[in-house]
Amino acid sequence: MTNFTFDGVHSSLEFQIKHLMVSKVKGSFDQFDVAVEGDINDFSTLKATATIIPSSINTKNEARDNHLKSGDFFGTDEFDKITFVTKSVSESKVVGDLTIKGITNEETFDVEFNGVSKNPMDGSQVTGVIVTGTINRENYGINFNQALETGGVMLGKDVKFEASAEFSISE
Repeated sequence: MTNFTFDGVHSSLEFQIKHLMVSKVKGSFDQFDVAVEGDINDFSTLKATATIIPSSINTKNEARDNHLKSGDFFGTDEFDKITFVTKSVSESKVVGDLTIKGITNEETFDVEFNGVSKNPMDGSQVTGVIVTGTINRENYGINFNQALETGGVMLGKDVKFEASAEFSISE
């Protein structure tokens, strides 16, 4: 069994969504945690739970961030966390239950496992993964949108994300 200690300082969770049919808005969740159990040498034994604090959303625009925290989007007064609990893990895919605003759906995401390395600063063993995927925000009750005069809508329904997580490991 491998002991995994999440390193939030060297981890990130970023997203992007189509805006006004012509560009993308990017942002991040600045507070999240990932707990992992299992044997790093046997992916079938790995189980992970990611917990994201939606009120930590950061798009570099305070007014937009406040709107995203409102009931139109994440409803952070009522729903204080987003969770992803794995059902299966392989070297290239992770399947699990994603819960946003109290709505749970099974999702499959791509995984890039980056091996194990020795940290030259303290000699510890570290590992990392990059998880990427796309979710349909409407599947989670995040339906806010506005029609544009020129056709189309203000926001795309698909949200792309990239999560990079680093862990100290020991046996």
